[in-house]
Amino acid sequence: MTNSTSIPSRRRAFVAAALLSVAPVCALAQGTAAEPPQYGGGLNIGTLMYTLNAGSFDPADWSWKLNNDVGLAYEQLIAADLSKAKGAHGGPHRFISDAWLPHDGMRGELAESWKMLDNPLRVEFTLRKGVMFPAKPGVMEARELTAEDVVFSFNRLNTSPKKIPGYFDHVAKVEATGKHTVVFTFKNYNSEWDYRFGWGYYSAIVPKEVVAAGANNWKNVNGTGPFMLTDYIQGNSSTFTKNPNYWDKEKIGGKEHKLPFVDKISYRVIKEEATALTALRTGKLDVLELVSWSAIDELKKTAPKLKTARWLGISGTVIGMRVDTKPLDDVRVRRALNMAIDKQAIIKGYYGGNAEMFVHPQHPDYTGYYEPLSAMPASIQELYTYNPKKAKELLTQAGYPNGFEFKVQVSGNTQNHDLVTLVSAYLEKVGVKVKLVITEPGAMQKALFTGTNEPGFYFVNTITNPTTSLRKNFTSKATFNPSRWKDPNFDKKMEEIVAEPDEKIRQVKVRLLTREILDQAPYIWLPTPYVYTAWWPWVKNYGGELRAGAERPGPIHSRMWVDQALKKKMGY
Repeated sequence: MTNSTSIPSRRRAFVAAALLSVAPVCALAQGTAAEPPQYGGGLNIGTLMYTLNAGSFDPADWSWKLNNDVGLAYEQLIAADLSKAKGAHGGPHRFISDAWLPHDGMRGELAESWKMLDNPLRVEFTLRKGVMFPAKPGVMEARELTAEDVVFSFNRLNTSPKKIPGYFDHVAKVEATGKHTVVFTFKNYNSEWDYRFGWGYYSAIVPKEVVAAGANNWKNVNGTGPFMLTDYIQGNSSTFTKNPNYWDKEKIGGKEHKLPFVDKISYRVIKEEATALTALRTGKLDVLELVSWSAIDELKKTAPKLKTARWLGISGTVIGMRVDTKPLDDVRVRRALNMAIDKQAIIKGYYGGNAEMFVHPQHPDYTGYYEPLSAMPASIQELYTYNPKKAKELLTQAGYPNGFEFKVQVSGNTQNHDLVTLVSAYLEKVGVKVKLVITEPGAMQKALFTGTNEPGFYFVNTITNPTTSLRKNFTSKATFNPSRWKDPNFDKKMEEIVAEPDEKIRQVKVRLLTREILDQAPYIWLPTPYVYTAWWPWVKNYGGELRAGAERPGPIHSRMWVDQALKKKMGY
């Protein structure tokens, strides 16, 4: 997260021990779904990933942000039911999380319906009829989506050398049993099945013609979605143009309207938050999905007509501690490092009160899975309580009365170096010296995925969804496992959770396993800040929703429309 120009000096002042007090701001979005929509115009959007270029245009590359980059063009079997959005429609769901759709918050996208069947255990999808891939010169003629496209897409993902190990191991086979019927036959039940290939990170349906032409060439991208990718300038923008033959509709005021509403959407790439904020203030951006808490006061002063939505960050700020490395293999040491940091002071001073103590590995949005810190056992609560005296005692018991030195790896492009410096200062008070290892982002990711990361690993870790958060962070074969946590008993319990079909039972098991891993303190858990989304009032049918699937804002953006008269009246 990039800070506005004035923020680094203020944070450095806090690191030097001067506490700040910034009043939190919260403006609730009001839905405008009852207004009759207008067609035409365009939207310039800074997505949550506005600082990053597209990672890949080919789903088989297993790029974690593919659905952000091409989710307007490539569709999936399942998406969020945006008629239940809290901000835009007064529904029960905020649709904020990077990869969490509650069961009552889903709808069929390319799938008209689906059902679970036994003997053998399988899910049968019935596809919508008449959904078309548009013509793409040099790539393909216009044709209808069929079940064979789903089978092709799945098999290509499943055989990709870049596939996450074990991701589709629960699937025995995928077959087209009719032109519009696809059956996923399971080896065993997996409670993440809908996330894994229905609406997840790696669920895009891509025609074989695109693959033959070269799926990672942006010029060949061609899906059934509401928009077509018509221009890509690295470091600048991705431009999507309306698909005039798109199949879906939006019900507004009791009447169905053909989607999409706008003619063009541009996802802007902007390296600095200060530049993005200027673009928003001047109307060059219609929507900025991510505004830091530290910038919101000034933004509201300089552009008071902007609408904003405040939300708790969907990532946990953590320092992974390698439990296969001395002295971090001793739980007393790991617990001591947590107690040595005044996390409440960090909330008050570093974040100006705009943060929450207890967010990772479960997010408060995960109803039924999340437990507040006040409900946790005392042994977990003390990890979040500043107690340098006990930290010293634990270090002495572990054989380190004079502390020790360890390396903490930090990405060279992180905006929170001041926070890491502050944490280091707290640890030094109990004799633990931190040596920062500044690493380029690509090398940082490689170190994590290959298990060659330093004993300490600072990163902002997406919480994903209730089961995935535990699985990807702490199972033995997980790639997002900087602590190198390997516990056969934990793995077995995780397998039981994923195999549990009863969500109520699954929720209990997730809560228990979350407690278990928290108590072992493989991470230094740090507070999670509140952030904001901001947009101009001429953007309609929107209330701050961010994701309609795993890192996929496309269905949300395709439902927005622009009040041209209001925009002109406001001088833009």
